[in-house]
Amino acid sequence: MLGKGIFALTGPLDGFRVLEIGGLGPAPFAGALLGDLGADVVRIDRIPKHGAPPDVTARVDFYNRNKRSVALDLKQPEAIATVLKLVEQADALTEGFRPSVMERLGLGPEVCHTANPRLVYARMTGWGQEGPLAQEAGHDINFLALTGALYCLGDADRPPPPPLNLVADLGGGSLYLIVGLLAAAMEARQSGKGQTIDAAMIDGVTHLMSGFQASRQRGSWTERRSDNFFDGGAPYYRCYATKDAKFIAVGALEPQFYANLLKVMGLTEENLPAQNDRAAWPQMREQFAKIVAERTREEWGAAAMGQDACLTPVLTIDEAPTHPQMRARNVYTTFDQLRHPSPAPRFSRTASGLRMPPPSPGQDSRQTLADWGISTDKIAALEMASAMAASNVTTRE
Repeated sequence: MLGKGIFALTGPLDGFRVLEIGGLGPAPFAGALLGDLGADVVRIDRIPKHGAPPDVTARVDFYNRNKRSVALDLKQPEAIATVLKLVEQADALTEGFRPSVMERLGLGPEVCHTANPRLVYARMTGWGQEGPLAQEAGHDINFLALTGALYCLGDADRPPPPPLNLVADLGGGSLYLIVGLLAAAMEARQSGKGQTIDAAMIDGVTHLMSGFQASRQRGSWTERRSDNFFDGGAPYYRCYATKDAKFIAVGALEPQFYANLLKVMGLTEENLPAQNDRAAWPQMREQFAKIVAERTREEWGAAAMGQDACLTPVLTIDEAPTHPQMRARNVYTTFDQLRHPSPAPRFSRTASGLRMPPPSPGQDSRQTLADWGISTDKIAALEMASAMAASNVTTRE
């Protein structure tokens, strides 16, 4: 077990060991979330190229916070053997490569389950492990496009805009990977048997679209963008520009909140078409837009405060941390002299927290391998064979 100090674990996953095969995107984000919850997450990184300058951006790679890094050359048999030794000690392994990459490395599920039958082997892809697109490259926008979700976004007269990479990569990818991993880990405690988790972003996003698929089939959702309740079509569920060229968001879906919104805006239902008269929505959107443009964003926020009108300011990424609600909840945390999003969700008894800044590749190689049961002689032999590297950054104590 790890000693006290910077490696001391906290959170509901204290004692849970995760081996992350280093990659990009959703799988690393999942690893960081598990680390936030107290898991001992060890990331297997590539050995940095000889003579390459130090990675000064490592400390701002928040997807790698609360992890330790071991740098191994997975093209060498000694390194693969070392990973399998770590697998023996792990509760879970995560990887985010295209199908068959791990098998070619000699680290596929069958090999790993032979080394550790109780291992949860969690795989993250965009397209899934099979199908005509399984080996095709892609990113969040591509995976989102195939699910029907991307088509639903944006204005009717413009191409759909990419909604950052929150929806497919993180929502349909990382979070579903974690759900599957933790569910399988719970089951393994009873059965003593691990299993392989196939988490595909197109699966996760399609699952997230359940309500919209249901609405479409009962006839309450059209295929026209900006024509529905949640896509900006409804005048009471969209964003408007304010007098100072900023924005507010209104989300007054329910009749009582809609009535409150109209009161804040100085309108009455008697002088407007019915709330859900879709034919009148374009006219109502134009009317609402004109009214909103008469005040600043802050004036609208002040007018709506305490009114249950579902009206909020649209904040920039730099403004968000300063909002009183965000401050009251400590949604952001200063850690390693940087502003980090605080761990979420929150626990009443086993609080999670930020323990380790993101490491440089190989920063923790020697200490981590020792903590996971690799002998000093084998660690030295790995270094001598150039199958392992330890960065010049001082190992954390």
